[in-house]
Amino acid sequence: MNRIRILAENVANKIAAGEVVERPASVVKELLENALDAGARSIRVEVESGGKRMIRVIDDGCGMNHDDALLAFERHATSKLHTADDLLSIATLGFRGEALPSIASISRLLLETRAAEDNDGTRIEFAGGKLVGVKPAGMPQGTSISVADIFYCVPARRKFLKSETTELGHIASLVTHYALAHPEVQFLLKTLSQEILNCAPVEKLSERVYQLFGRQALDELVEIPANEGPVRSTITEPPIEADEQAATLRVSGFASRPEVQRANRNGIYIFVNRRLVRDRLLLHAIGESYRNIVPPGVFPVVLLFLDLPYQEVDVNVHPAKIEVRFRHPQFIHDFTRDALRHALSVARPIPGFPAARAAAAVASAPASASESLRGYAPVPDGGAFPGPPRAEIPTSLASSAALTEALELTGGPDRPFAQRLGFDSDAAINFPMASSAATQPSQPSLEAAASDPGSLPGTEEIADLKPLGQVNASFIVAVNGEGLWIIDQHVAHERVLFEQHLRARREGELGGQRMLVPLVVELNPRQLATFEQIGEELRANGFEAEPMGGRSVAIQAAPAGIASSDAEKLLFEILDGIARENQAISIDSLQSKIAASTSCHAAIKVNTPLDGTKMEWLLGELAKTEYPMSCPHGRPVVLRYSIRDIERAFKRI
Repeated sequence: MNRIRILAENVANKIAAGEVVERPASVVKELLENALDAGARSIRVEVESGGKRMIRVIDDGCGMNHDDALLAFERHATSKLHTADDLLSIATLGFRGEALPSIASISRLLLETRAAEDNDGTRIEFAGGKLVGVKPAGMPQGTSISVADIFYCVPARRKFLKSETTELGHIASLVTHYALAHPEVQFLLKTLSQEILNCAPVEKLSERVYQLFGRQALDELVEIPANEGPVRSTITEPPIEADEQAATLRVSGFASRPEVQRANRNGIYIFVNRRLVRDRLLLHAIGESYRNIVPPGVFPVVLLFLDLPYQEVDVNVHPAKIEVRFRHPQFIHDFTRDALRHALSVARPIPGFPAARAAAAVASAPASASESLRGYAPVPDGGAFPGPPRAEIPTSLASSAALTEALELTGGPDRPFAQRLGFDSDAAINFPMASSAATQPSQPSLEAAASDPGSLPGTEEIADLKPLGQVNASFIVAVNGEGLWIIDQHVAHERVLFEQHLRARREGELGGQRMLVPLVVELNPRQLATFEQIGEELRANGFEAEPMGGRSVAIQAAPAGIASSDAEKLLFEILDGIARENQAISIDSLQSKIAASTSCHAAIKVNTPLDGTKMEWLLGELAKTEYPMSCPHGRPVVLRYSIRDIERAFKRI
């Protein structure tokens, strides 16, 4: 008896359904993509019992004639591919031809559709993968698909579904993501009892963000202006054709301000040619763009849109189409990283006091703001599948606190004072005797700031600050026409030294200061391996350390500004930090890590009194830096309490 046999068609369909249909949200995803591929300008999603009982997706797309509607339920039947070459430049969201037969095999499905050229539509009904009936139907142009009793014929799969609230949260999150990717399309999501989402078509992504999440949430984000560049091949690849040389990559979207931090990547949404994807390469590029801006272990909120020629990306690498592969991955990575860095460096927003932001939110939020979007769940690892919701589904999305709830836009957790600064030993600090602040640009008027509460303070305001004194000999208090400012002197000086060190290193090697007596230290095996790996770069940054046999190393010179007592601690910090990477590290990242550790040890410490001249110098130098909002380790440098916040606190407005 033969051991190998061909599977029955219904079994094969159920296996395919296991790859495509994980839960009700998977059905919604496939049907939404079909509607968008059909050119729909309006999509309506109706859900009962979290999608377990019924899902209906209605669109006004091109529709299908009678024959095409029947063919759509054959496996691998599609209108989107004609030859194998078409796989090299897929321009549609769907293309495999597996969605409808897979969904029909595990549910009761009803399809109603009409093409523009037909007088009558077509009604087709399936149950458990079997055709029940076909007949004409009167309906407008477009397609309506109802999927009832999902997994009714596969009870083993049905028992893995979660509660109705959880499944509805997945659907709501998914529809929200596609609404972000397609602002020109109207999206409506409703249940029997409430309307969850209703977005009219808009022209700009910022308008769609405002529709979904409100003004306050939009103000928490920095726009990434459209950056375009030619898609280049690496020198290791064959020469590219002339038409490929003209191909361009376009990066745009929104990124959160540095003080908006998440404990995971659930706030990062990545769209490639408006396809929601999960991509480690782009996640790494986003992380690199925020390096030395946010603390390790926290993540930003990013809505990232990449548009590039279809032949430059392969979307045929995952059954659910959630992963992609780029033809020139290194160029895509670097271009995305640089676009994000440029947007952050241009905006350079300064954080306000948390209490002031909270008061503004309470003053501007509607009564139902605290309830909005509580049922929405984030998408893990950059946007593939929605996660579990937190509570019941809201009745409205249009509130000023919605994005804060949906994407969990919150400030970083407060840390103990000693932990935040972390260095107690003194170090020699050399300040110039005269202020070196640059010529200041003109400042916006107080009336303009008061009339625009949503505007973000710019770093040009730092150069106009007048120091008043210190708090606990650790924090500088300063004022200007925009409000009251508090500056953490340690991390401010750290940011100044970091950028000076990094700039000087990239221009050449840095000299160190020699010790009177070499300092011999003992390294553990892991530190010794890292030392051998990065020894040349340590020397280029001012360290002179030579092996002394065994695991001993003699430190003969340390970077300028580092006290002899700090040299051993700094070396261990650098070696341990690099070892924790557990992967190959780029030269840029290595230089940044060494510069960050060195500047932290060389910077002015807490409990150090400063006179007015030194405070003015520090503020002037901070204003010249590229990222004055945070130290190289991501801690905030400056907090601003605006005139409007002060007036609100005193009940004047």
